[in-house]
Amino acid sequence: MKTLKKIPKFKNENEEREFWSKNDFTDFLDFSKGIKAKFPNLKPSTRTISLRLPESLLADIKILANRQDVPYQSYIKVMLAEKVAEKRRKR
Repeated sequence: MKTLKKIPKFKNENEEREFWSKNDFTDFLDFSKGIKAKFPNLKPSTRTISLRLPESLLADIKILANRQDVPYQSYIKVMLAEKVAEKRRKR
């Protein structure tokens, strides 16, 4: 069995984030004794925004969303997420 290193105390989340980006967690944690956790009520953080769209664009979006049988706001979120991921890959 491997000797585990001690996890240091962190001043803030940024310091912790920096630490874990440069260190392998398997040097500090033994996952063989872990238990599976469930968080059934956990939802991603969201923020309500106001977005002005041309009526014709919104109508087109609603038609496309309807064809896929999804609410148009959910469809907009999926489209935005896909486009952002595409742009990030190109960088």
